[in-house]
Formats: sequence, C-alpha cells, structure tokens
Amino acid sequence: MHRRLPVLLFTILAAVALWRMPAAKDPKVGEADDHRPTLIPDRVILTWAGDPASSAAVTWRTSVEVTRPVAQIAEAEDGPGFVKKARTVPVTSERLKTDLSEASYHSAVFDSLQPGRQYVYRVGDGFNWSEWNQFRTAEAGVAPLSFIYVGDAQNDIYSLWSRLIRQGFMEAGKPHFLIHAGDLINRAERDAEWGEWHRAAGWINRSVVSFPVPGNHEYGRMVGNSKTITANWRPQFTLPENGVKGLEETNYYVDVQGVRMVALDSNRMQKEQAEWLDGLLSKNPNRWTILTFHHPIYSTAKGRDNKELRETWQPVFDKHRVDLVLTGHDHSYGRTNLVTGAGARRGKAGTVYVVSVSGPKMYNVAPRPEMARMAEDTQLCQIIRIDGDRLSFEARTARGALYDAFDLIKVRGRANRLVSKAPRTPERRKAPEGSASGG
Repeated sequence: MHRRLPVLLFTILAAVALWRMPAAKDPKVGEADDHRPTLIPDRVILTWAGDPASSAAVTWRTSVEVTRPVAQIAEAEDGPGFVKKARTVPVTSERLKTDLSEASYHSAVFDSLQPGRQYVYRVGDGFNWSEWNQFRTAEAGVAPLSFIYVGDAQNDIYSLWSRLIRQGFMEAGKPHFLIHAGDLINRAERDAEWGEWHRAAGWINRSVVSFPVPGNHEYGRMVGNSKTITANWRPQFTLPENGVKGLEETNYYVDVQGVRMVALDSNRMQKEQAEWLDGLLSKNPNRWTILTFHHPIYSTAKGRDNKELRETWQPVFDKHRVDLVLTGHDHSYGRTNLVTGAGARRGKAGTVYVVSVSGPKMYNVAPRPEMARMAEDTQLCQIIRIDGDRLSFEARTARGALYDAFDLIKVRGRANRLVSKAPRTPERRKAPEGSASGG
C-alpha cells in the first residue's frame, strides 16, 4: 500500500495545480484578430457583372503583401484533368483600410463562357490558392429558374444567421442566385461584421451568385452632410454598373433566363431611379419582372410607413406590371396579395410585395389590410422558382418548415392570377413589446 502513496500524492498535487490555473479564454469568432487578412484568399464571392449566360465575376481579399493576384478558370470535368486546361484571366486590385487593418481586394471577370455549362475556378497568388469552386452559367434564353431571397441578416451573423442561410440552400436544391435585400451587417464600417457575413455563408458564396442591395445599415460614412455607402461595398462586390450614375453597383439589373432582375437603392436618389426604371421597363423583352430593394413599399413594423417612396415608385411598378417586389428593413414577415396603387388600372396590373427577415433581430408587426400573411419572431428564407408562365414562392423557417406559399400565373392580356398555398397554421405572433426603431 505504501508504494502507491507517492503516485497518489503526485495526482493530488497535479489536480490542485490544474484547479488553480486560470481558465483558458475561449476565442470568439467576432474578435478582430479572427478577421484580419492573410496571404490566403478569403471572402471569396461570386457575382454577375455582365451577361449571366456568358460571364461571371469573382472578388476576394488578401493581405497587402499579395501584389500579383491570379484567377484561373476551366470547364468542369468528371476528373481532375481540367487543372491542366485552366486559363488565367486579368485581375484588378485595390487597397481598403478598415478599422481592423489594410487589405487588398481583388476581382476578376470570367468572360467568353458557354451558356448552361459548369465551370471551376480558383484564386490566389500562384502559391497560396483557394480551393477549386464550381458554378454553372445561366442558359442563353428562357429556361426554368430558381433563386433564394433573404431579408436582413444584420445581427449575430455567424452565430444565428448561418443556420438560416445554410438550411435555405439545402431546401432550395440548386439555386441560380441569392438575393440579399439590404442590411447584410449592422455597423457599416465594422470589418469584423463583414467577416462574419462571409464566413456564415461559407462556400455558398463561392458557388452561388450573390445579388445584393444596400440597406440603411450599409450607409454609415459621413461625406459632407449626408451618409454614403460603406467603404467595404464596392471593393468586395463586383456588380453591374448599368444603373443611375452615382449609384454604381447599388442600382443595377440583369436579364437571366426570361426574368429581368432589378436592384434598386432605396436609401437615396429615389426620383432619379424612378425615371431610370420607367425607361428600363419600357424596353423589357422578358416575361417576368422582379425588383429588390431594402425599404418596403408596404411596411409591416409598427410605426413605419414609407409613404414618399411608395408615391414615387409604385406608379412605375403599376405602369409596367411588375410581378414581384422583395424587400427587408422591418424585421418581420409580410406578404400581400396582388396590389395596385390608387392610380393603377385594376385588372391590368397587380404586384405581390414581400417583406422578410433572415437574422435574429425582430420587430412587432402592425396589421395592414394589404397583407395576406404575416409573422413575428421568425427567421425566414424564401425560395422562388419560375417555369414558363408560373412563379412558385415558398417562405420557410430556419428549421425548414413551410410558413407561406403561393403561385403567380401569367394570364395573357390580364393581371396575374395568384393562387395561395399557405399552410393552415396560425400566424406566428409574439406578445407586444413596443414599436420598432433603428432599422
């Protein structure tokens, strides 16, 4: 028995020493050091800058030590042989100084691609590379199309938004692109929040085209007497520059597989965009027209009503029979039936307006007669599919449960026909806690 005493004594002393040691600090994803740039490409994101059937764009970030960035692309194959066939494309770079550090942002446009083909690409510096990422170009003409739409991510992005966007991607199958209707982050110039946003979506951003519009929380910098878009926006997104002058890469459009997708910047220059949109939709060869911007035409949150925006933009929507409008801002859910403004010719027009939220920040709703379905305290991801004369819409919760659904059906010479497919479950409401503020 006495032979075990030294071992027992050592065990006791070691346990006491461990007990007295200070606990190791659990690193948090949101800490600054976790989002500083390195030689390794990060924040890699796929967008459109031109024709979706023949081109795609990629943007990524590195430390400033990377001075010779490289992007390569090849048509995908069943084996690894494509690596030897990859072509190198020109890259442009710019530096961005943030509250964390100075970084280099790089962008490349892949052009001369074939419609409906699968491609692989990678970015780096010739030594430090990203993985090979796959994507598919759009079809050249009218073809079935599917995409995801989400409202504000904004808060606790990596912690609580990540599950929503990942679940939405799984529910959508193989979406062609992903709409972000503003307020991607909370504090426009906090670079760590942009790091969380990119990390939360992860490889989805690298293989599915993003179609973002800015919200009020992307406007933080003061220039003169007014706020301007965050310094992060243009370096990290490569988007079309075919909108109103002065709103480059925040107001733009693409035509994809029979749909005209229009991004508007509801934060400023609203009258100028109304005139631009009127001209754009006057020469629209597409069967479907879908708009996205941040501030709702029909608000859902208590104490909110964007009356001036509605009076400026809705007459254009009615005139050109816009099919669907996708917005955020009100941190709740609301979906109208077919709605027209006071001056519209009923029977010839009718638009569905949707407000949604994907992040964890929630507001109480104010019932509106236009709304067919509403929700509070619910993170939602919307999946939209278009095939011929039918548009199918689903709103699913972070668990993947169906919360709302409808079909829009084109009827020649008349307004669309809406068929509600909402489940017969009660609307999700919470106890009143006061009105919204902040946005």
